[in-house]
Amino acid sequence: MSYVGRFAPSPTGPLHFGSLVAALASYLDAKAHGGKWLVRIEDIDETRCKAEYATEILRSLQAFGMLWDGDVETQSMRKPLYEGAMQRLNALGLTYACVCSRKEIADSATAGLEGPVYPGTCRNLNIAVDRAETSSIVATRLRTTPEKIGFTDLVQGQSEQRIEQEIGDFVLKRRDGLFTYQLAVVVDDAAEGVTHVVRGADLLDSTARQIYLQKLLGLPTPDYLHIPVAVNAQGQKLSKQTLADGISAESGDVRGLLLSALRFLGQPVQELLSTPTTSELLLRSARLWDRSRIPHGRTAKSPH
Repeated sequence: MSYVGRFAPSPTGPLHFGSLVAALASYLDAKAHGGKWLVRIEDIDETRCKAEYATEILRSLQAFGMLWDGDVETQSMRKPLYEGAMQRLNALGLTYACVCSRKEIADSATAGLEGPVYPGTCRNLNIAVDRAETSSIVATRLRTTPEKIGFTDLVQGQSEQRIEQEIGDFVLKRRDGLFTYQLAVVVDDAAEGVTHVVRGADLLDSTARQIYLQKLLGLPTPDYLHIPVAVNAQGQKLSKQTLADGISAESGDVRGLLLSALRFLGQPVQELLSTPTTSELLLRSARLWDRSRIPHGRTAKSPH
């Protein structure tokens, strides 16, 4: 099977060092294996994403020499695909309506991997989801099972999760009518033929849910590679919320930032110091790319 990789940023702010690292890792892994590298704008959460940030991110990728293959897909334009997947799950009896508030869940839930584990309050209540008067307060959840979902990450190693116990029945469509990341990313990766997912380790715990959805929908499971997340001096992930500095060709040294990102990923840079152009630097980096040199931890301190 031919390699197809992707970089899928959420346009909630400009590119920062952490997202540059993720873009570079996915780009180099694809090019090192003679594959395609796609870019997808994950703007499914319309309450947080802005079109101007998407434009800025794409412009920055071009400035750093990372040119994608094919057209850029945008999640906000792909809602019929997500609705189709939802209808298939509905028809199989795998979903149900939920009217629980966050406070109600927190009051009766145990602690899990990512906060309260949904206790299944609405699982067997058969609440109608097509009534206009209730549609604004109804979320759609996926039924989970006690089975263990395991996979081998290409950097982080073996990972296992019992979704029902550690996460609970999770939301596929929010109370405000927006589809969730877990459903959208599974549908998109399959539709685009993605074979390898290279991304930050902050999404490692989401992978079991995505594999579970892939199995239910009869979709292929890609290989996964999770790199350490860049964190600031306080141990917080670089993001708009933690006031991470945006980077672009205009705001920083392209060559220096790429070399810093390569060092962060444990890659050799000595042979790259004499490269005359950004394109040559990326070409040589792909030839030298070595997954085994990527640090195994979930986080690493950012040099920026």
